[in-house]
Amino acid sequence: MTEPPKAPRWVKVSGLVVGTLILLVLVLKLTGLGGDHGPGRHSGSGGTRQIGVTAFPAPAPAAPAPVPAPGDGNW
Repeated sequence: MTEPPKAPRWVKVSGLVVGTLILLVLVLKLTGLGGDHGPGRHSGSGGTRQIGVTAFPAPAPAAPAPVPAPGDGNW
């Protein structure tokens, strides 16, 4: 019986890099060394920031399309 083909080197290296990154994120998350994440981290005041929405006036309604008169050839 023949052996199944081995994985190429790039597959092994990619798997090792992805596994290492996942392990690093897991360790940082569990130990708290990654810091506090969330919307309050970027607001400067330590809390969530209220973002206002600017109200714009509605556009004026368009004029109705003119109705062609009978006999103009458009009927």
